[in-house]
Amino acid sequence: MYEEQQIRRWLSDVVIAHNLCPFAKREYDAGRVRFQVLSGNKKAALLETVAHELKMLDKQPEIETTLLIFADSLRGFSEYLDFLEIAQALLADQGYEGIYQLASFHPEYQFADSDYDDPSNYTNRSPLPVIHLLREASIEHAVASHADIDSVPTRNIELAQSLGAAYWKALLDAIRVEP
Repeated sequence: MYEEQQIRRWLSDVVIAHNLCPFAKREYDAGRVRFQVLSGNKKAALLETVAHELKMLDKQPEIETTLLIFADSLRGFSEYLDFLEIAQALLADQGYEGIYQLASFHPEYQFADSDYDDPSNYTNRSPLPVIHLLREASIEHAVASHADIDSVPTRNIELAQSLGAAYWKALLDAIRVEP
């Protein structure tokens, strides 16, 4: 599936290659990252898939994390944020708060109080809308094992700023080109 290939390439060429997440390479290389492509734009069906993936992670501890890839929906950033809020409520309603957490990536990602073209937004920009399901226990373990976890966001912003928006845009555009 082409959407999965794009996100695999983004994970490899952006997140891992630039060390945006110091824990991604280990899990990716170990084959413990699940890529799940969601089609359609009916929010209820998309939420069902989120709930299903949470249950699947419960049953399959060998899978560390899931990247939910929205192939043909949630293209507008505000629509995506609205869905993310509903997905977060689902997490709580299903009793998964404190067990799993959601991380967000979107082609138009924009941090609050930043300009759209600010290079720091590229630390959370992806070729397609993605919701990352993470195990809280794994996050706690990773944080405890990292010498200076608090420096990671600052380092990422500094890297994004130093390379500039044109660099990141070209990198994402290259990933979006069909093979």
